[in-house]
Amino acid sequence: MNIKELLTKQAKSCPQKAAILFKDKVITFSETKDLSFKLANYLLKIGLGCSDKVAIFLPNTPQTIFTFLGVFSMGSAVVPLDFMLTENEIINFINHSQTKVLIANPKIDLINVRNKCNSLEEVIVVGGETEEFSSWDTVIEESSSNQPSVEYKEDNLAAIFYTSGSTGHPKGVCLEYKHLNNPSKAINHFLGVSDKDVFLCGGVPFSHVGGLGYILMMINFSSTLVLMERFQPLEFLKNIERHKITIFCIVPAMYIAILSLKGYGEFDLSSLRYAVVFGAPSSPILLKRFHKLCPQAVVLNGWGMTETSAPNTFSPSDESKISSIGYLDFNIEAKIVDQAGNKLDSPSQGELWIKGEAIMREYYKEPSLTKEVLTEDGWLKTGDIVRVDSDRLHYIVGRKKDMIKVAGEIVFSAEVEEKIHKYSKVAEVAVIGVADKLRGEVPKAFIVLKEEETFSEQELKDFLKEHLAHFKIPHHFEFVGDLPKNRTGKIDKQKLKIGD
Repeated sequence: MNIKELLTKQAKSCPQKAAILFKDKVITFSETKDLSFKLANYLLKIGLGCSDKVAIFLPNTPQTIFTFLGVFSMGSAVVPLDFMLTENEIINFINHSQTKVLIANPKIDLINVRNKCNSLEEVIVVGGETEEFSSWDTVIEESSSNQPSVEYKEDNLAAIFYTSGSTGHPKGVCLEYKHLNNPSKAINHFLGVSDKDVFLCGGVPFSHVGGLGYILMMINFSSTLVLMERFQPLEFLKNIERHKITIFCIVPAMYIAILSLKGYGEFDLSSLRYAVVFGAPSSPILLKRFHKLCPQAVVLNGWGMTETSAPNTFSPSDESKISSIGYLDFNIEAKIVDQAGNKLDSPSQGELWIKGEAIMREYYKEPSLTKEVLTEDGWLKTGDIVRVDSDRLHYIVGRKKDMIKVAGEIVFSAEVEEKIHKYSKVAEVAVIGVADKLRGEVPKAFIVLKEEETFSEQELKDFLKEHLAHFKIPHHFEFVGDLPKNRTGKIDKQKLKIGD
């Protein structure tokens, strides 16, 4: 994907149109192009080339977008770092990726970071003044907005997204410039995007491939992007009403937060065309509850991974099929395999493997990890256990790592969670496996009640007996005020397991 040509094209065709709306600021496509090119030309001036990396440690702000687009315009690679990372984690990722330039908010000790990262040659500070480092404002003020004169290839490295691991064993997904085509192509294929659309990035961080998708949609289709620095459910609904949002993508926990607000049904959501859920197995009940707020919109379930340049597929628009993730027939090949890797005939249930131009290059500097998930003939082992029905629709059953083996029987956390969600007094739930002397493992449920609701463990068990086989019913229940989540809104089950 040639980002600099896209920026130039949109700046010429709609220079004064709002590209980004952030708080009270309106940033046009012309300004977006100029600011992105100014950063690109500065990076070129200090000697960065196509094999070099620029780390980004910023919240969701316009400067983050300009950094992505600026780095892409001059053919280098971005290393987006989650804004909630600790200083030691940041140091570890910079060293692992051999980053040369860090563009960062000064909430961390940048002098210490520089001293502990031998590859770092330049630090640019956003949102603060310092004598030690270059400031964003000075870099932008003194740089040229001319189109950067640099060439790059589609198979050059464009980004390293770290999906897990910190000081122990980082795992960086390598995406090339050709991979940047997939998010826009997939979303447009399934949703049909135009310059009339207004997207709301209301909490998905740009350190996640889902956040990058918003930027790519903006510059591909000259759509306006309404940007929130972090997810706030009340402000999210206000933004839909205020800016006439047409499309947004969030994770299940964000829907739960919205539906937990008092007066959530008082907002005008009539502008919405699509509301999409991503990032975790989602409850059809939850999505149908949200759909009542915006009956004119299409509520969809989407699927994709960082390793697959997400998104890759969406459920059909038929609400009765909202629990599926669709057909997996756009831009990728898919097959369902057994534990030995043998293809299973449809309808069937097994691990999902996919293949195609959207699949990552590798895990950066991790050949053994790469070999574990990528076969020699290009199939990616997703780790998702999927069921395919007679209509070829795919349904996520659970993750391999979330399988609980109860006395030899397989239980998937996602199935148990879905059934618990059916109980009207439950706001949120997470199920993990815990050790059991007799059965090896048994399910344990962590439950958040809806406000002002109470019920007993036995009451819930009696309800579940109607919906689950006896060995799938949790043996332990723990009622909690909230569930730990990562920055993308997914429930952090690892913390639940450690704390158990």
